[in-house]
Amino acid sequence: MNPRIRKPRKSKPAVKAEINLVKLIDQFGSDEKCRARLTELRWPDGVQCPRCQSKSVSTVFGRDQYDCNSCRYQFSVTSGTIFHDTHLSLTKWFLAVYLMTESKKGMSALQIKRTLDIAYQTAWHLCHRIRAALRDANCALLRGVVEVDETYVGGKTVGMGHGYKGNKAIAIGAVQRGGKIRLQVIQNASKEVLHKFIADNTAPDTEAIYTDQLPAYIGIADEDTKHESVNHSAEEWVRGDVHTNGVESVWSLLKRSIVGAFHHVSMKHLDAYLDELEHRFNNRSNEFIFRDTLTKLVRASKLPYSELVKAA
Repeated sequence: MNPRIRKPRKSKPAVKAEINLVKLIDQFGSDEKCRARLTELRWPDGVQCPRCQSKSVSTVFGRDQYDCNSCRYQFSVTSGTIFHDTHLSLTKWFLAVYLMTESKKGMSALQIKRTLDIAYQTAWHLCHRIRAALRDANCALLRGVVEVDETYVGGKTVGMGHGYKGNKAIAIGAVQRGGKIRLQVIQNASKEVLHKFIADNTAPDTEAIYTDQLPAYIGIADEDTKHESVNHSAEEWVRGDVHTNGVESVWSLLKRSIVGAFHHVSMKHLDAYLDELEHRFNNRSNEFIFRDTLTKLVRASKLPYSELVKAA
């Protein structure tokens, strides 16, 4: 065989999604249908009062509300959730969720504004409410072989050289090979910060942690976990099984998203964009990603606009 001729790469079988845009419009083309779906997701075992947890409730017909027979609290399926007090139709909420979860590089608030024909401020608030609900607070620890790497996010500064990082934020990521990712904004790339991130996100019996040659990573190995690194400054990218190509592909996707979709990302809200990317990546093989995302939204706590825009 001619060594210059490469065998074609075997493509992974495409994940058949539970829903597509045509089905979405057909199944959830009215607020009534959307409310019915959210009710199923929020209370799979029957409607329950969010204040006293009683299941003895009455329907308030004509107002899309329920009345608790125990504490007399009146509520709806959106009460206390990310949808709380929204003036936007649930149909447009469902469309926004679909567009954000199905777009590999994400979708900007400006594009959501144009697509849904809403005000930019409404679109911006909508997108950030969804991102807030996607934050995974109780995530399982990574194990097996884990790749860890940090990257700088930010644009150029006029008059400063290529190595200037004063205007950039630092993000760190860990990828379990064949598994999930964890992403986070950090204040600095010190040994203390990097080691804490690794300890918080990897299981004690992790088989191996692979990083680049940054000295701050030294010392993360223990009796259960080996640590090896590749020297990128010496043009070493892969040494046997040791590499960080997986986590670097995530950074490549993040930066293509910023350049191609968002164009500008506020450092104040970078963690929210990482939450969105993490959710989409971790559900890349999940055919029910739309349903699971809606479940997160209807079970997440409300996020007032004042909380969203306050100083970080």
